[in-house]
Amino acid sequence: MTDPRAVARPVQAVVLAGGQGSRLRPYTDDRPKPMVEIPGTGTPIIGHQLSWLAEEGVTDVVVSCGHLAEVLQEWLDTADLPLSVTTVVETEPLGRGGGLKYAAARLPHPDRSWYATNGDIWTRFSLRDMADFHTERDAVATLALARPRIPWGAVRTDGFGHITDFIEAPPSAFEVNAGVYVFSPEFTDLLPERGDHERTTFPRLARERRLAGFPIPQGSYWRAIDTAKDLSEAAKELAAQGR
Repeated sequence: MTDPRAVARPVQAVVLAGGQGSRLRPYTDDRPKPMVEIPGTGTPIIGHQLSWLAEEGVTDVVVSCGHLAEVLQEWLDTADLPLSVTTVVETEPLGRGGGLKYAAARLPHPDRSWYATNGDIWTRFSLRDMADFHTERDAVATLALARPRIPWGAVRTDGFGHITDFIEAPPSAFEVNAGVYVFSPEFTDLLPERGDHERTTFPRLARERRLAGFPIPQGSYWRAIDTAKDLSEAAKELAAQGR
């Protein structure tokens, strides 16, 4: 018997890959941020993303390009990819929400749900579980939530101000938007033509209790690649995992 939840799981996704990546220079002087290679893997960030999406049942991806779009498009044209990829390039800046809407218009199944991910996120967790979570809560949009590690050592004190313990790079006490999403078909129409959906669409859905947050399971890998330090930390984590 077919699991009815499986029918609702997305088979299409948008990858937002248009950022300039100024904090990753000089790596991004000649390539867009998603084309930066994870040290020791021989594969750029977007290559890891596309493999993950394919493993999670995605068959069609729209990649929204911007900064040095031709470099990304050339790689996509020549790489052996596990799914079908279409690229779009904004002719003028539309903002994050407008860019997402522009890319979503090229998805092959406008009447079905879809995933989206920022092009600088490197992660592994079950998108199928996230999609089921989204369906069970009847949400219009679901955000993956992560607890990134604080880059400094922390201290624990008692009620008298005595330090009782040192904790190296503890997880944040707060969850953050992990840059991975599930959207129902109607979400596309709620996006602005221009501007930032995180200032307009998301707050509106939150007030209506139609915005959900899916905590990435403990032990799952997640890292936003924003700086050169993030690249070196990712390489160390890979080596520690023997991958």
